[in-house]
Amino acid sequence: MRPGTPVSARSSWLVKPLIVLWLLVFSTLTLAAGSPVKSPNDSNDYRYLTLDNGLRVLLVSSPGADRAAASMNVAVGSGDDPADREGLAHFLEHMLFLGTEKYPDPGEYQQFIKSHGGSHNAFTAFQDTNYFFDIQADYLEPALDRFAQQFAAPLFTADLVDRERQAVHSEFSAKQKEDGRRFYSVKKAIANPDHSFSQFAVGNLTTLANTEELPLRPDLIRFWRNHYSANLMTLAVTGPQSLDQLEAMVRGRFAAIENRGLQPRHYSAPLYPEELLPATVTAEALKDVRNLTLSFPIPSQRDEYRNKPASYVANLLGHEGPGSLFDVLKRAGLVDSLSAGSGMDDGQQATLEISMALTPAGLDRQQDILKLTFDYINLVREAGVTRQRFDEARRLSQIDFRFREKSDPVHDVMRLSGQLQHVAPEDVLQAPWMMESYSPEAYQAILDRLTEDNVLVSLLVPQPELATPRLTRWYEAAFEVTPLDPRALEGDTPLTSQLALPEPNPFIPDDLEMVAGRTMAQPERLGEDGGMALWYARDTRFGTPKANVYVSLRSPETRASARNNVLTQLLVDAVNTNLNAWAYPAQLAGLDYSVYTHLRGITIRVGGYSDKLHTLMTRILGQLANPDISEQRFAIARQNLIDSLRNKSHERPVAQTSEFIQNALIEGAWQTDARLKAASSITLEELRTFAQAFTRQLDPVMLAHGNLTEASALNIARQVEAVVLRNSERVEVARSGVRELPPGETDVLLDVDHPDTGYSLYMQGRDTGFAERAAYRLLGQIISSPFYEEIRTRRQLGYIVYATPFEMLETPALGFIVQSPGASAAEIDAAVRDFSQQFEKTLSSLDDAALTREKQAVISQLLEQDRRLGDISGRYWREIDRSATDFSSREKLAEAVKRVSAKDLLATFRRSVLERDRSLKVTTSREAEGNEEVVRQLTGRETVSSS
Repeated sequence: MRPGTPVSARSSWLVKPLIVLWLLVFSTLTLAAGSPVKSPNDSNDYRYLTLDNGLRVLLVSSPGADRAAASMNVAVGSGDDPADREGLAHFLEHMLFLGTEKYPDPGEYQQFIKSHGGSHNAFTAFQDTNYFFDIQADYLEPALDRFAQQFAAPLFTADLVDRERQAVHSEFSAKQKEDGRRFYSVKKAIANPDHSFSQFAVGNLTTLANTEELPLRPDLIRFWRNHYSANLMTLAVTGPQSLDQLEAMVRGRFAAIENRGLQPRHYSAPLYPEELLPATVTAEALKDVRNLTLSFPIPSQRDEYRNKPASYVANLLGHEGPGSLFDVLKRAGLVDSLSAGSGMDDGQQATLEISMALTPAGLDRQQDILKLTFDYINLVREAGVTRQRFDEARRLSQIDFRFREKSDPVHDVMRLSGQLQHVAPEDVLQAPWMMESYSPEAYQAILDRLTEDNVLVSLLVPQPELATPRLTRWYEAAFEVTPLDPRALEGDTPLTSQLALPEPNPFIPDDLEMVAGRTMAQPERLGEDGGMALWYARDTRFGTPKANVYVSLRSPETRASARNNVLTQLLVDAVNTNLNAWAYPAQLAGLDYSVYTHLRGITIRVGGYSDKLHTLMTRILGQLANPDISEQRFAIARQNLIDSLRNKSHERPVAQTSEFIQNALIEGAWQTDARLKAASSITLEELRTFAQAFTRQLDPVMLAHGNLTEASALNIARQVEAVVLRNSERVEVARSGVRELPPGETDVLLDVDHPDTGYSLYMQGRDTGFAERAAYRLLGQIISSPFYEEIRTRRQLGYIVYATPFEMLETPALGFIVQSPGASAAEIDAAVRDFSQQFEKTLSSLDDAALTREKQAVISQLLEQDRRLGDISGRYWREIDRSATDFSSREKLAEAVKRVSAKDLLATFRRSVLERDRSLKVTTSREAEGNEEVVRQLTGRETVSSS
């Protein structure tokens, strides 16, 4: 349960332009009334209907699916909060889970979902609240029965009202030092006070006060009655059942929700005060980040989803190809990332945003960056609107929609229930890909709003020089607003002449045919081409002409030292930087790639339409073999890495405790301090030398999977040999293991500057065999909901509370994680010990039926159906990495789960949880001393045995 951010979150500082904003499609498919237009590759059946109470419903029958899901979107959000009860919509979201007339037990819904292999959550955004769950398909009907009751007959139990406001406050406290939340509070502080966006959305003990003079429960019930109504709700349900069966499940249950004939809130006040723009707002960051955002008010785009004029413009502004705004700024060493897209949209007005992550040099040259941005906007305005670009975009979208793959059911229903609020029912499936007509006037109308006198420039940096700083009310984020002189942004810069609009995309696939031959049951080894292990599997089961190719270059250099670990990261940065502009059109055309580090070296992954996949792979190999590492890029990359490592000390306490555990126990991982020390002294010449040394000794392996012939796979393997491996000596680089903890409990106290206390208890298994892994998986499944119910719901120790299997590299473990705004580490540990003692009785009395049910929940997750080619590719690649080349690990683990007895489970619990044999407890404080000795002792231990 979390408060959502508005749509503007899509223009994240560090995220590439969202390709979905550019995916446009024209479809001539016509289906029966009541069914939305679907992709030709979509085997699901759909039915749209409106219940008598006005609730709009989309049913999705997915024959053979093993999981079901549902999502209810309510057109009510934090924007509807009363001014004197900020956070009430978010608080209501929390309360709806905690008991109904038919199911009064506050933990019953969560326990039912969890015990049947599912999950549930919700989020509150500015104008919407979305509730969702997924579950084993056979249990959809009883889950819907519980789900519907939350909207028809919630209890709002009095004692839970006071308890849950503590949880909301814990959520507020847990994120109080996150720069994203702090900067969001600055945006609210400068917004028009007559617009409810300016209000505090999360809530805390002050805004949700519960006293005799100001009782909270009556306000909560009043808000529910005045804002929740069936006619404001949209429901999406998916499962393997027929449409008639799904409709029967839904009608009788959700018809009980009252239709109060309400209307969604209308926003007429402008988002920004009229006198504000143009302006610059500078805000203080706690982390070492430098983010610059230009926000332009534009009309709402909700009714434009069929043509998407703002998306057309944003795609041009956020393009990353040669000559683009991003490319010119990055080559000049001024920015590291850039994105453009729609920001907030309240139905009347919206924003279009361009966001950049600045380098230190870019921070010093903000004025040049702003000037160049407006130069590029002018270039787009004058020459960017062309029929050719529209036709290219539509072609790409037609292809993507034609070969659309399935996603997780819960993500599908969340998206569909939200879209039902804003698009015609027949368009709900194709809406993100639609563009019906070329609309140059609409594009120009958007561009006419992107001017120097209609912009809010936002800057988030550490320790800014603020002449008259103000503090936001709840997050105490320092900021300052200053007028912006539009004339200062006019005129060219020395970089202006380098700007260019995108060329026609050479990566649009031409050959979309499926290769001949049956899908192979599993990868086969084609022998060693030049010493490289090559695995190949033809796979056309999803009917999409796509493939995935992985190449892992395992090198003994990578984990030789913390210094080499850092050098590997900097090498990968150089490769990715050199590829970016050239490869960006490939990404737009449905080809995806990544070059990333891991414990044994570097992996290259290329995926997408197989037609031109080899072209992209060849270019990446060339960059890795002969990387061009400039002095400018080296300085930027090293500083970024230093900033990133320093910023880890500002992460949530439980993030820091969990990372300590992983870095201390995994071979080849290094603590942050060691990596930071190395990064601070590495030189350019050292990196260039390392880049040459990296490929001298390699243990290479490759997987080619999907719509590829064996000959194509062999050709790519030969390219790897010719470009990268020709002068390499073959060596074996062993896989990392997890260090075995000493007997008993090891305690570590971390110095963390945060008001909350972090607590992570890691309880390690005895070996990596399937029997031990199965026992820990099953124990984590059974203990999860009771732990949450006791520590989070009943004791209210914190918002971040969970028990989970903590498996690392097949080494089983159980983890108890708590972050508390009020309790000390000792108090948390006492509560955990008390819970553990009490839970022994619960586990001892677990009957065969309950144990079988929990086993099936684990097995259903292990053997969950593959829905996309990438799911299978990733699983094959993980099996190759662990040398499990019979490709049956998950089946073996599922069989081991079946064999776990109640006696085995209880013995594991007593040894691991009660006795804490081989456990590591990491907690946080503001006054902790160094842990060098503990780290030294842990890193000197042997790894956990395989059996």
